[in-house]
Parts: sequence; C-alpha cells; structure tokens
Amino acid sequence: MTRHRISLEEFHRMVEAGVFPEDLRLELVEGELLEMSPIGKRHAAKVARLTALFSPLVPHKAILFVQSPLAVGGSELYPDLALLRPRPDFYEERLPEAQDAFLVVEVAETSLDYDLNVKTPLYAKAGVPEVWVVDLEGRRVLVHREPQGEAYREVRTLHPGDTLVHMGVEIPVEEIL
Repeated sequence: MTRHRISLEEFHRMVEAGVFPEDLRLELVEGELLEMSPIGKRHAAKVARLTALFSPLVPHKAILFVQSPLAVGGSELYPDLALLRPRPDFYEERLPEAQDAFLVVEVAETSLDYDLNVKTPLYAKAGVPEVWVVDLEGRRVLVHREPQGEAYREVRTLHPGDTLVHMGVEIPVEEIL
C-alpha cells in the first residue's frame, strides 16, 4: 500500500475547495488524515463544563478555543479545549499555533490511547507548556508539564478530591469527571 502524505498548506487548500463533507471530522497528523471519533453526550458535557469554568479568563487573560484547529508543527489537531494568548483578531488572520497555547485539554472517553500516544507527544514536541488528558473511564486527569522532546518531564495523575489549577482557575477534579 502506498501512502501519500500531505502538508498543512495542502490540507487547508483541500478544505477551502470543499473536498471533504462538512460533517467529516478530520485531523492532519504528520501528513496523514485521520478521522476523529464522534463526540458523545458525556464527552460534550465535560467540554461544556470546562468551557464554562474557564470563560472568566476571556478575553483579557486568554482566548478559549473549543474543538477548534491548532497548528502543531506540520499537524493540525483539534483539542477539546485550548487556552490561547489573547489577540485582538481572535485568530481570524491565522490559525493559532502551539506557541500560542497556554494549555491544551483533551477529554478522552474512547480516545485515551490516541490522546496519550499520538497527540500528547506532538504537543510536547511543539512546546505546548501544559496538557491535561481527562480520562473519563479511568476517573482521573493526567497533567503534563515541562515539554522536552516528544515527552513531558512532569506527569501527574489527579483523582477526585484533587484540584486542578491554571491561570487562577481552580477546578475540583470530580467536576470534570
């Protein structure tokens, strides 16, 4: 089987030309197009809760990007939530890139392996300073900090009873599980 890799620019041209159906959820991962899992109601509710909890930061401390594209090296990923550096144009002029992110959050209901073994190393390699992987099935949050190469030097596992803190927002773990 022959694989044909595409660049981020080619992917954008294909999207703009309407090559893909609008309801097809794709990520570009190191030149390959991968179809994303559908979002279930539990997953959607957790993303909505996180959005509500972080909304007081907008627009002065951060811009909240919810299930929207983030350029990560040559890949285009769709984290469930990203806190981005404020910009007057809210990233209308260009897609946000890894260096624009303060925090990326992935909510994993059926995608834990993909989030941990594909996306998190890409975030680390691109220098995203902090990534949370909310493991709904395992009832835990994996907090990744201090990117180094394709990994994070600090990885903490938080459980109900623990508290997540970012940019002054405190979130009891049980609220997002």
